[in-house]
Amino acid sequence: MTPMQRYTRPAILLHWLIALMIIGAFTMGLVMTDIPGITPTKLKYYSWHKWAGVTILALAALRLLWRLANRAPAYPAAMPRWQQSSAHYLHGLLYVLMFAVPLSGYFYTLSAGVPVVYFGLFKLPLLIDANPELKPVLKALHYWLNMGLAGAVGLHTAAALKHAFIDRDGVMQRMLP
Repeated sequence: MTPMQRYTRPAILLHWLIALMIIGAFTMGLVMTDIPGITPTKLKYYSWHKWAGVTILALAALRLLWRLANRAPAYPAAMPRWQQSSAHYLHGLLYVLMFAVPLSGYFYTLSAGVPVVYFGLFKLPLLIDANPELKPVLKALHYWLNMGLAGAVGLHTAAALKHAFIDRDGVMQRMLP
């Protein structure tokens, strides 16, 4: 019997680190937008949210580079073709959203006339000028991309749990540390 193919340690580390950061940034986004007015706490949360977004973007770039250089482990032979295709497209969507969500937040921030200063140390480039007309469009785009990412993460999680507890086919174990 052939041993189960697994993802590499760097892939597993990046997967779980990005997953935790996405959950944290999403939660922070929900909390900070519910705080009324402008308070020191709200401003602190906005900074943390932006720093998390920039970090997620950088880690997603590393993850994508790893993925382009390394094949994912093969799915079990018994896994139906439609599930393999669905998994492939869902992973592709997750990659797109891991880039689109932080970039839409970055451009939304810039359109509001606020620079992004990573950890208070590094000012990111101002790629667009403040634009009051574009700001609500980018705000809505950032929100809906986040909702799409939340849905995709939920579907990804549900599929992983199905493979672990119903199919018991080792698919989820390939990404466990």
